[in-house]
Amino acid sequence: MIDQMLEYNRQFVATKSYEKYATSKYPDKKIAIVTCMDTRLVELLPAALGIKNGDVKIIKNAGGTITNPFDSTVRSLLVAVYELGVLEVMIIGHTTCGVQGMDGDEMLHLMRERGIDEEHISLMQHCGIDLKSWLHGFDDTESAILETVDLVRNHPLMPKDVVVRGYIMDSVTGQLSPIG
Repeated sequence: MIDQMLEYNRQFVATKSYEKYATSKYPDKKIAIVTCMDTRLVELLPAALGIKNGDVKIIKNAGGTITNPFDSTVRSLLVAVYELGVLEVMIIGHTTCGVQGMDGDEMLHLMRERGIDEEHISLMQHCGIDLKSWLHGFDDTESAILETVDLVRNHPLMPKDVVVRGYIMDSVTGQLSPIG
C-alpha cells in the first residue's frame, strides 16, 4: 500500500498538482486545533468547519486530548502560539471515539500477542512508566475534552490572552457542539 502511495506522489509532483496548495507556514485564521487522529475526521473536520489549506494548525493524536502538560501536543501548541501567531485554540473531541473505554491491560495483551518481549514491558515499568495508565483511554469524551481545555488554558507557559475552547464533533454529520 505504501508503494502505491509513493507512486501517486511521484505523479502528483510530476504534474505539479501541489501548486494549488501553496501557502505559508503561518495559519491565516490564527487558530490551532487539537483533535483526534480518527480516520472519519480527515476530510469531515475541515469540511464541516470551512477550513482550507493554510487556515489553521491541526494537531492530531489518539483521542484529541492531552494527558501530560509537557507532551508533544503541548509543545506543538506553544510553537503555534509563540512562533506562528496562533491566538485561539480549539480542542475538538468526537462521538464514538475509539479511545473512549480503551483499556491499558488489553493494550498490553495486544502488544504481547504482536511479539513485544516481556523484558521490554518490564523495562518500561522499571523506568517509572505506568504502562496500564499511559495506555488507558478515557471514560467520557466530554470530561476528557474539558480536562484538556483546562490543562491548556491554565498551562504555566500558555499566555492568558489565548482563547481556548472545547467542542465535540458528531462523527457522522460534522455538527460541532460547544462544551464547558
